[in-house]
Amino acid sequence: MRRRTVLKGMLAGIGAAGFRIPLAYAANYTGRFFVFVQADGGWDPTSFCDPKVNQKGERVINRWAKDMGEDDIPRAGDIPYAPWADNKTFFENHYDKMLVINGVDAQTNSHTAGVVHNWSGRISEGYPTMSALLAARYAGGMPVAYLNFGGYSVTGGVARFTRMTNQELLRDIAIPNVPSWGGEGDHYIDDDDWKTMASYRDDTTDRLVGESNTLPRQERNRRAYESAFESTAGLDAFANAMPPEGELEGLQQKSVDGYKFYSGLRRQAQLAVLAFKTGVAVSADLFESGGDTHAYHDRDHKPFLEFVTDGVDYLWKYARDQGIDERLVVVMGSDFGRTNHYNSDAGKDHWPYGSYIVMEKNRPSWTNRVVGETNELHHAYNIDPATLERVGDGDPNGTHIYPKHVHKALRKYLGIEDSPGAQRFPFNNTEDFAF
Repeated sequence: MRRRTVLKGMLAGIGAAGFRIPLAYAANYTGRFFVFVQADGGWDPTSFCDPKVNQKGERVINRWAKDMGEDDIPRAGDIPYAPWADNKTFFENHYDKMLVINGVDAQTNSHTAGVVHNWSGRISEGYPTMSALLAARYAGGMPVAYLNFGGYSVTGGVARFTRMTNQELLRDIAIPNVPSWGGEGDHYIDDDDWKTMASYRDDTTDRLVGESNTLPRQERNRRAYESAFESTAGLDAFANAMPPEGELEGLQQKSVDGYKFYSGLRRQAQLAVLAFKTGVAVSADLFESGGDTHAYHDRDHKPFLEFVTDGVDYLWKYARDQGIDERLVVVMGSDFGRTNHYNSDAGKDHWPYGSYIVMEKNRPSWTNRVVGETNELHHAYNIDPATLERVGDGDPNGTHIYPKHVHKALRKYLGIEDSPGAQRFPFNNTEDFAF
């Protein structure tokens, strides 16, 4: 009965979104891995990657900028950043693998629309995440090709996603004869009986493979039967690669003015990297909430940004430790930005202009750069897609940068522009930005 309960829990936790057995295992994948970091709630670019100091005669934009001028904004390489939270460590560690895209117009102050727009490229619902398109293109047969730890996860039917809410359930499915609560040598079924079952499975597979003149439905069933056991090797490797619960990254905690804040972003990064390394996944959505700071913005937004940057910093370090950092692409973003002033509750409200950060190692042709531009009060300028230079409002070559421009450019760069999934969800009549 416990096994049945575990299976039901697994299907409820990660199967509602499309997890199915059988699946194929693709251990020989040698391409890139893709991580999308959803900083949920609407981050504040003016206190992060699009820093703004206060303007004479205007309301205060940022309290950290008191008595500062434009020339006081620090830089890491060629990238300016706000001297707040732990931005200095993050930008100095990673500027050389970073492209900052500022002034991205989400065209909304609604969380629902902003999330959909920024993570699908389209403001109305229906388009899939980039993670789904990448999984469909590069890993359609991997056991858990697309991992999602929260946030936007629409697939448009091009791929399955696996919601990673409890890694122990996945471990139970991958190694079904070993109870998670047992000690060494504990099994549900005696070793000899388990070997007999495995032998019967192998004999059945060999017999099915050897059959000829099968009907199409029988052939599909045969391939499904084979695939079920091919996937076992991958899931087993992933499960065995997971450290015990006590050695997994735990919740990170910060205390500010007596208030406690928590983050599980490090564990998400750790599990994603292990899934990549063991050949069961190629894309993952990491998720950090807490950016919607309508009150006490400075108190609450600072730990939020610190969790985000710490989690991404850990992701790169752990990927390096596991030997896959040279294959990693990371995209960071949020729902939209926050207002260019504080409200009466010392908070900041919703603002349509946000930013993306795209990261990859050893790409000097496009990293250590900032594209897109906003004015001193954080209003987006029109940009020429060909030159990436600011142009006047009346210039026919200019446009705001919208999420669709970023998604279209990423599709092209990551090799999925002409994939069947992307062709089903095109960005018609959309300018090509030379990011």
